[in-house]
Amino acid sequence: MLTVFIATFTIFLLVIFGMSLGFIVKRKSIQGSCGGIAALGMEKACNCPEPCDARKNRIEREAKLQKSRIL
Repeated sequence: MLTVFIATFTIFLLVIFGMSLGFIVKRKSIQGSCGGIAALGMEKACNCPEPCDARKNRIEREAKLQKSRIL
């Protein structure tokens, strides 16, 4: 029983190592296979006509940070 566990664990480690090696060699960013939200025709994460208060506050904070940036 322990032999099966060790063999299975080793195979999983080899698969994970192989996938990470392929990622490192190709230097491509990880992306979804279906195109994500853009494929659904949505321009933003929430499809609400009016953003909620928390989102409005976050947008205001990000705008202030963009204005205060030196670069």
